[in-house]
Amino acid sequence: MAKAPPNRSEHDAIERLATRAGFEVRWEDANGHEHRVPHDTLATLLDALGLPCRTRREAQASLAMLDAEQAAHTLPPLITAECGHAIALPARAVKPTSRYRIELEGGESIEGRLGTPKGETALLTPVSQPGYHTLCVDDHCVQLAVAPSRCHTVADACRAAGLEAARPALWGIAAQLYGLRRDGDGGIGDYSALAGFAIESARRGAHALAISPTHAMFSAAPTKFSPYSPSSRLFLNVAHIDPAAVLGRDAAQSALQAVGATRAWAALEAEPLVDWPNAMGLRLIVLRALFERFCLRDRAGSSPNAADFEAFCARGGQPLEDHARFEAIDAFERARHGHDHWRDWPAELRHPRSAQTEAFAREQRQEVDFHLFLQWLAAKGLDYAQHAARDAGMAIGLIADLAVGCDGAGSHAWSYRDEMLQGVSVGAPPDLFNQAGQAWGLTTFSPRAMNQQGYAAFIDMLRAAFAHSGGLRIDHVLGLKRLWLVPEGARAADGAYLAYPFDDLLRLIALESWRHHAVVIGEDLGTVPAGFRDRLAHHGVLGMRVLWFERTADGKGFAAPGQWDEGALATTTTHDLPTIAGWWQGHDIDWRHRIGQTAARPDRRDPVALAKAERAADRDALWRALQQAGIAPRAVEAPPPEQPPIDEALAYVCATPAPLVVYPLEDLMGLAEQPNLPGSVDEHPNWRRRLAVSIDALFADDGLNDRLRAIAHARPRNTADTANTANTGNAGTAPPARAPHGAPRRS
Repeated sequence: MAKAPPNRSEHDAIERLATRAGFEVRWEDANGHEHRVPHDTLATLLDALGLPCRTRREAQASLAMLDAEQAAHTLPPLITAECGHAIALPARAVKPTSRYRIELEGGESIEGRLGTPKGETALLTPVSQPGYHTLCVDDHCVQLAVAPSRCHTVADACRAAGLEAARPALWGIAAQLYGLRRDGDGGIGDYSALAGFAIESARRGAHALAISPTHAMFSAAPTKFSPYSPSSRLFLNVAHIDPAAVLGRDAAQSALQAVGATRAWAALEAEPLVDWPNAMGLRLIVLRALFERFCLRDRAGSSPNAADFEAFCARGGQPLEDHARFEAIDAFERARHGHDHWRDWPAELRHPRSAQTEAFAREQRQEVDFHLFLQWLAAKGLDYAQHAARDAGMAIGLIADLAVGCDGAGSHAWSYRDEMLQGVSVGAPPDLFNQAGQAWGLTTFSPRAMNQQGYAAFIDMLRAAFAHSGGLRIDHVLGLKRLWLVPEGARAADGAYLAYPFDDLLRLIALESWRHHAVVIGEDLGTVPAGFRDRLAHHGVLGMRVLWFERTADGKGFAAPGQWDEGALATTTTHDLPTIAGWWQGHDIDWRHRIGQTAARPDRRDPVALAKAERAADRDALWRALQQAGIAPRAVEAPPPEQPPIDEALAYVCATPAPLVVYPLEDLMGLAEQPNLPGSVDEHPNWRRRLAVSIDALFADDGLNDRLRAIAHARPRNTADTANTANTGNAGTAPPARAPHGAPRRS
């Protein structure tokens, strides 16, 4: 017999519970229209938070559980605060006569008595020293994370590097790591190529190199290669290992020959696109041969490499061991049973702490150690690239990219299953750019579990992200405040916003940024809540401003360089958006039409023709903006689609007051193709495009060098005394340069 639909009181109970748990039961779309979240959606999402509510009784029990948690007479495991600000404690968790002691990281201590009237907020003496301290109230001790007022900034990086300027005006390059090409790379850009690229960029004046995510993927499932859908954000992508980097070129060549892979390696290297399944499969075969040699020679002989490996494993501790175990079990289950999600594994292997998982690790110790070995090689490779960048003169060096979530079938979700949401996908509601909404197939932390676990998993993730970089880009930084969650299998539009502990997360980011001396950039594109960008700026988190979105108030023109945000990174485009050449040519419109992303209109007008007409108007608007900035000649009409004004667009962004400008390599090379076309899977070669030439040949190209010289010449002039002249056309104008590798140029 079918269950009766929930009545009004049950609906009210679900909405009360959802609101208490942090869900927005109503939300407003990009057009200002209000929507109410369906009760089935709320019930499913509440289940994912461990708050069942399918019946009124369940909802009442879950509500009582939340009440008990929020009324608990104990302090949470971790409390965040800011330097110099009074520290508020929940009144319910302290007595009016409680004594407290703060044991600082440096060894000093602060003691006092609260003396707070019953029921009022208890305030502790402000702490001036950032760090993870210990707070003891009476006999109960918790962690106290005291953050500096802001993150490590570009100005801080300049001072540390000995660069003096009235205001920072650094520039850098953004590159897709997998697409870098060097002789001997086996078909995938690797950490050695990254080091070489960083060195050459630094020699030409770049102070930052922003790269695609290096998160760990699934070594047993190389068809899952989107860097923004990782298995774990705690560990590294072993596909980028250079087999010769640590154990030497002779050892790598011997391994290639031993497995008969020399010809196949060279053939993959010659491909224009990354062949992820074959290149990854062959790389693992070669690396396994190197591991066997390492075990026979290095580990058996207690070599320095062996000692370094053992120390690495010891530092990685249980999280590293868990990841290696996951990789070994995942490979076994995929090969033997075709299981592509750990939820399908035998029940006894679904938990990292089970006796059966321990037994598997003992029986398959060599296999687990192989995956530890891979992480060791990856960490050494990426660490070398960052050191190479800094040693070559970069003030920042590598800017890592932190994905907004991870694959629910992966290592992170298995290892931290109590802290991660299950059965939901992170995404975005319908907006002007994607009217169906988005569900990215990713999971992330449960805010309820984060609080209960003292943010341990979040802090671990931040430390992993900062470990080998001088900066961090946080993808979809809006997720620090709220995330759009969609039940597994539901339409992207049928989701709801869940609030996250914004203040706590920002403070922890600032603290880890300060400890790692690394800048933080928040990808704040899309529908941004009021006041959100101000909060980022207050904490020293740079936003992102993209040429295509920086418009005049009426939306018809492009904002002048001097009107761009001084507290944000500036760039021409991103990996998800068209390049300068692609945008000017309408290449992205052609691609969307080719793969079926241009839907028919009710009025039967040709959507492609309309899109191209809009683009033509935008081209004219951009050309007028370039002329008004003194970058393009005033008496010349906008060039035709086949002649994109690449140098002028680069100069336009160069003239902004942004403390850091980052140029995508695709624009510096004048390419029309973009790395990723959102909404496509196999229809477009997402995350597969390789450079046409090696890094050595790239930096020998006169056109690229001309562009880099022009940028290096223009950016240092954009300091406090000249930034405001951008609107007059006198600042930041880069001289024209020949476009590299056949990119179209106007005469």
